[in-house]
Amino acid sequence: MPEVLKAPLVVEFPFTRSLGPVQSAFLTGLRERVVLGVKTRDGRTLVPPVEYDPVTSEDLGELVEVASTGTVTTWAWNHEPRRGQPLDTPFAWVLVKLDGADTGLLHALDAPGPDAVRTGMRVRVRWAEERSGAITDIACFEPYDGDSAELTGSDGRFEDMVTGIVAPARLDYTYSPGRAQSGYINALSDRRAVGERCPSCRKVYVPPRGACPTCGVATSEQVEVGPRGTLTTYCIVNIKAKNLDIEVPYVYGHIALDGADLALHGRIGGIPYDQVRMGLRVEPVWTDGGRFPDHYRPTGEPDADYDTYKELV
Repeated sequence: MPEVLKAPLVVEFPFTRSLGPVQSAFLTGLRERVVLGVKTRDGRTLVPPVEYDPVTSEDLGELVEVASTGTVTTWAWNHEPRRGQPLDTPFAWVLVKLDGADTGLLHALDAPGPDAVRTGMRVRVRWAEERSGAITDIACFEPYDGDSAELTGSDGRFEDMVTGIVAPARLDYTYSPGRAQSGYINALSDRRAVGERCPSCRKVYVPPRGACPTCGVATSEQVEVGPRGTLTTYCIVNIKAKNLDIEVPYVYGHIALDGADLALHGRIGGIPYDQVRMGLRVEPVWTDGGRFPDHYRPTGEPDADYDTYKELV
């Protein structure tokens, strides 16, 4: 029985966005320990504030202050906090309708256990010690038995307004490639490229997926392809990626290995980026101990005729 391959993978990127006047005021207010909502035409106060009425789609802009105390309307217990969540000990996710608001704000509630949480309980904001104008300026909510918190009288106008944020996005997951791709990966460790042929249309897919995407039938016949191939299309990368030790600009392209009916991805090296072209004949370059080609370089052969790879662009 062949080994079932699996590997932890991470997809991560920073998301940068401008805020606009409503969100700018809301986040700047949090920095100043003030919670702001926005008033709708029919008198409702929405917290967090939005730029458009979710019912009528009208523009919204009348900012009003609400209290930092409120009532839990619903909740769920989080037994195992994950990286980046508000608290590193078990806590409750709660929707809190702040005093003066008509909608709920989602955040964490610091409580000793699920038995200490209930719908209708009173809570208040626990402010972060260091605040920068982000939702994390609310460290969490905490149980509270007092009266509604007093308002500061803020009208939403502050000095040094927060106009943009950078929100990191990250997905951690474990990937198992399955039978077909496991065979492909294992062959790469021997510096071979192995695909699978469709029994119906006879196309060879590299990397294989275990089924033909055109005919929808299972594939099992293994076919070794390459190692040389043709660059079918490409792009020039001018933005340096985090944790990627490659100087920009560099070229990334689709490479149709000889004998394959599907182009795979690869970096193009060994040639100035402004001399890369469609139809360029390339071959893999391996590093010591590498399980896959580091990049592809020109073979020195004449460029392939467009008609030979036009179906793979």
